[in-house]
Amino acid sequence: MSERRKILECFEQQKAVWEPRAAEGIERYRKGDARIRVVDEQGKGVENAEIRAVQKSHAFRFGANLFLLDELETPEKNERYKALFSGLFNMATLPFYWSATEPREGQTRYGKESEKIYRRPPIDLCMEFCREKGIEPREHALAYEAFFPDWLCGAPEERVRAAYERRCREIAERYAGEIRTIEVTNEMEWKAGKTSFYDAPDFVAWCFKTAEKYFPANQLVINEHTRLAWEDRCRPTDKYYAYTEANLLKGARIDGIGMQYHLFNRREAEYEMTRLTLNPESLYRHLDLYSQFGKPIQITEVMVPSYSWEPEDEEIQAEIVEKLYSIWFSHPQVEQIIYWNLVDGYAHVSEKDSVSGVKNTQGNMSIGENYYHGGLLRFDMTPKPAYRKIQELTQKVWHTDQTCVTDGRGEASFRGFYGDYELEVCAGGKRTLHRFTLSAENNGETVVLLKA
Repeated sequence: MSERRKILECFEQQKAVWEPRAAEGIERYRKGDARIRVVDEQGKGVENAEIRAVQKSHAFRFGANLFLLDELETPEKNERYKALFSGLFNMATLPFYWSATEPREGQTRYGKESEKIYRRPPIDLCMEFCREKGIEPREHALAYEAFFPDWLCGAPEERVRAAYERRCREIAERYAGEIRTIEVTNEMEWKAGKTSFYDAPDFVAWCFKTAEKYFPANQLVINEHTRLAWEDRCRPTDKYYAYTEANLLKGARIDGIGMQYHLFNRREAEYEMTRLTLNPESLYRHLDLYSQFGKPIQITEVMVPSYSWEPEDEEIQAEIVEKLYSIWFSHPQVEQIIYWNLVDGYAHVSEKDSVSGVKNTQGNMSIGENYYHGGLLRFDMTPKPAYRKIQELTQKVWHTDQTCVTDGRGEASFRGFYGDYELEVCAGGKRTLHRFTLSAENNGETVVLLKA
């Protein structure tokens, strides 16, 4: 065993506990029983009808950020990015950073033809891609000091609040009907010193109450960084848990709990720094703790490093991804897993983190090679084993393609993963295609009319 493989030791040591829990959780919480009745035009049940049920999409959301849409240096790379993104994900996080959507006061850049800002494709362009590919868009984030607009820095708090409310109204008018998940606040612990607004005692609660005015039918989500989400003491007095609870008590309508998962650890410190984050017992304990709110949990930003493009490093990355996704997918409160950067070499990192830097077409620093290599694709757009592993899990292992036959009453059943299905029904030389959604809410029942 290589020295680096030691980082996986907790998974091996706890294998007898976490693997059964993951398998049981996936079977219990991600699958349901479908009951199908095939009838003829007179409403009579059709016996011996063969039904092939093929899952077309997951109810669970697997995604990544869409920040490189039409941002790469060649048309070929851009097309490859689109194909590989849509070939794996059913959710995309869109860059609603305030500094990018309104770089100058009153001059928003939502439209497709807006000026270029690196890693910040215009929202309408992203929405068009999502509609075309059947991908659910996700908003990130209404209030986030790290990307606060320059024109508002140092402004009086009253002016900032008015601008934030206007921002909520504008985004809601354009996108509330199409974007379900609205990430309201992100990384509240970091202080960039750009405005006193983020120091206000009612900051989080006020942001949520204001967002609720403009997004009454949307899911409002709080989000926090890895250290607070996964590396604290796992008690109700933990900072993230405590301030989430406090703001719920203040009347904030927080509908979902966002938990980032970035393994930003230098290779030489990887083992020491991952004893909690690569520990199944600790991961489940944190998920169980935050489940006490009774809210869905979203794993909002995942980055697992390979550190190089060497085969062993990439295989370890894939193993980690498989184990993490299995744990998260098995937990009843988790509803989304969002990988962060799809491609190596274009992350938003500082130049000091660069080993070798290249300029992108807009003249911004992009990293051709970096210490993390945290994407699922290499810089040349070839898939890494981690990409293939997620593809295998979501399209083969956690996927239903099953055949069943109706009984004398025209009824048949199967157990499958929640999501959208196409049913192909054949009997007596007749063939019918029928769309069907299997979910916990619809009791898995549907009736298929077999037409002449």
